[in-house]
Amino acid sequence: MAPNILWIVTTQWRAQALGCAGDPNARTPFLDSLAAEGVVYEQAVTPHPFGPFARAALLTGIESPANGIRDYYDPLPAGARTIAHRMRERSYATAFFGKWHLAARDRAAGLVGEAHAMEVVPSGQRGGFDFWEGFESGFLLNNPWLHGTRLPEPVRFHGYQSDVVCMRALDFVRGLGAPWFAVVSLEAPHPPYAAPSAGVPPRDPASIVMRPNVPPLGAAADRARAELSGYYAHTEATDRSIAGLVGGLPRETIVVFTSAHGDMHGSHGLFRKGWPHEESVRVPLIVRAGGPARRDSSALTLADLAGITTAWADGGAGALLAAGLRERVYARISMPSVVALADQCDREWKGIRSATRKLVLQPGGAPWLCFDLENSPLELDNLVHDPSRAAEVRRLQGLVSP
Repeated sequence: MAPNILWIVTTQWRAQALGCAGDPNARTPFLDSLAAEGVVYEQAVTPHPFGPFARAALLTGIESPANGIRDYYDPLPAGARTIAHRMRERSYATAFFGKWHLAARDRAAGLVGEAHAMEVVPSGQRGGFDFWEGFESGFLLNNPWLHGTRLPEPVRFHGYQSDVVCMRALDFVRGLGAPWFAVVSLEAPHPPYAAPSAGVPPRDPASIVMRPNVPPLGAAADRARAELSGYYAHTEATDRSIAGLVGGLPRETIVVFTSAHGDMHGSHGLFRKGWPHEESVRVPLIVRAGGPARRDSSALTLADLAGITTAWADGGAGALLAAGLRERVYARISMPSVVALADQCDREWKGIRSATRKLVLQPGGAPWLCFDLENSPLELDNLVHDPSRAAEVRRLQGLVSP
């Protein structure tokens, strides 16, 4: 039988923020157990470390801006072909739950709050899913507003957003006949980090173990400690929500856990996303699809998940090979535009990344950053101006698509 397939997509959950990834601050027992029985793609990245760009690439399998998203406020084109269309062609029932972040949004409205949380996504702009229940954005980690197929107008649900969305998704898919494909999209652990986290207390900021590339003293370190206090409470609370969702499904369900992008949290003195650094572009990617548990170093991006998923639907085994990904060495990463919000990256860029190397180019093609990730995983040494690395920089530059 064709397998049921579930994608769980969080927001701002960087790859490093899991117990199984070695983060001493993270309490993620369920995701650690999922990793222990599945495949952990240790080199997975987002193709674009910003929400709408990443989500469009995830759903369409096409990178931005070719998928129609160049600006932060661009909606997904109404005729865009998504993973939902591809799975329906394979006789799957399809469903989407939670954060969409791909509709036309009011540029004058505040990003946090009810204006975007209550904005109705028209039925023709919901990516082709048979069933859709969610919200545009708004970053209301508690008491979310939901609308969709069975809720023509937004309705407020009381509780922690991750709990509400996961439980409503579970209740719905349990009633579907096989095979089904569902996306559960959560905002946590996106800011506001001080928002209540379902009874999980914030960490003591003084107890947070900082990444070594955060400046040890000063405003950046103080801010990072304060924000990480709430961030880790939300990762713990959402881990518990995901446990309830996955625990209620048959064991043979294929489960994918990932995130749209990460968060700098003070590394290199920077915050939020859009930056080409590891804390921003590397994302968790854990897959439980049967077979032995293992760690995998394939150069995957979120844009590859649509092809991998259709390969599962078409026969299961050898999904990476079937999707043409097994031999790839470098993953493409980019930011197609500047998002004019506080703390975000100040320029467009594009580059390539492997397990050992990363090169990032500025607009016009001049090298901006080059890192030897094998010997400097914290990206402390920019090799762009190192004469001994000039030939390597030129070689990598030639691999970045124009």
